[in-house]
Amino acid sequence: MAVRLAYFVDSMEIGGSELNAIRTLESLDRSRFDLTVFHMGARGPLLERYAALGLPMLPVRVRSFKHPSVLVAGIRLVGELRRRRIQILHSHDIYSNIFSAPWARLAGTPVVLASKRWQYAVPGRFHAHANRIASRMATGVLANSAAVARSLIDDDGVSATRIQVIPNFVSGDAFLEYPAGDRRKLLTGLGIPEDATLIGVVARLVAVKDQAFLLRTLPPLCDRYSHLHVLLIGDGPSRRMLAEESTALGLAGRVHFTGTLPNVPNPHGLLDISVLPSRTEGFPNAVVEAMAAGRPVVATAVGGTPEAVVPGQTGLLVASGDQTSLRDALVQLLESPELRRSFGSAGRERARVEYHVEAVLARLTGWYDGLLART
Repeated sequence: MAVRLAYFVDSMEIGGSELNAIRTLESLDRSRFDLTVFHMGARGPLLERYAALGLPMLPVRVRSFKHPSVLVAGIRLVGELRRRRIQILHSHDIYSNIFSAPWARLAGTPVVLASKRWQYAVPGRFHAHANRIASRMATGVLANSAAVARSLIDDDGVSATRIQVIPNFVSGDAFLEYPAGDRRKLLTGLGIPEDATLIGVVARLVAVKDQAFLLRTLPPLCDRYSHLHVLLIGDGPSRRMLAEESTALGLAGRVHFTGTLPNVPNPHGLLDISVLPSRTEGFPNAVVEAMAAGRPVVATAVGGTPEAVVPGQTGLLVASGDQTSLRDALVQLLESPELRRSFGSAGRERARVEYHVEAVLARLTGWYDGLLART
């Protein structure tokens, strides 16, 4: 008999946690799992992918955790969990953690799981405290890196025995080459010459991803390498600021904004070097996707990033905010196409062994099965 598994997601927007949830649902064996999705908001670019799965989609409207509507929403959740006889409820981000854990316990759901996919970025003290309580109430907590697991132990007081480290993953499509004709058409449309060497960032344009750190590092490199161009792939509230920064730095013709691109083909395939200049990370999808695309990675050594990038083998790690360190790493790769190929090849193999969907999902479903067997 299929396990009755429910996922609880905060939103349908593009983000690491949001993408991981939909990718997992798309990949789970439907003969093994009878799936339901609870959500706090049905707007956003991922809604189409959820709709394509044909799963029950149940909205839970919470105006505020301090508003009386939270009681109505909680009672609704309890009723649905009981009516559908959900065996495992797995929430995927801070808001769904906070809301679902106590109500699922009240409903008598056998396995209640929370997730932590970040280290420090939380909305405020209330949310941090409430998430700490929810994590302690849960049967178990998924951490997407060992660094995040340590923060659950040290900052949230969660027992190590209740934490399962399961990294983000990539599907088989991520390993396919970017079609040459499509690549040339896109780059031509952006005004990028055919002989350009491209470095870039694939991430939301938000402060924590710190694309501005990369931009401030670029002027000496653009003076030195006339063929160097930069792609910022993604969208978000920092776009205007980053465009203004590019102009102020004299980089307007060398920095190009693509907006959000589809995950297939893998957008890292547009690049020669993939950069992730984040201030903090849980475990970055971007790094694993770059490795799957066979691209060398230059990334800040924050959160779970050093668990994915092997320095001197699949890429280079630098200190957050250290422009000299970042510039030196980029020069090393710009000067050596052979090193770029070596790092890219090793990264692709590492991604295939450690982060392919089949390997990671086996760990996740094994965790589900083991927890359910104890009930």
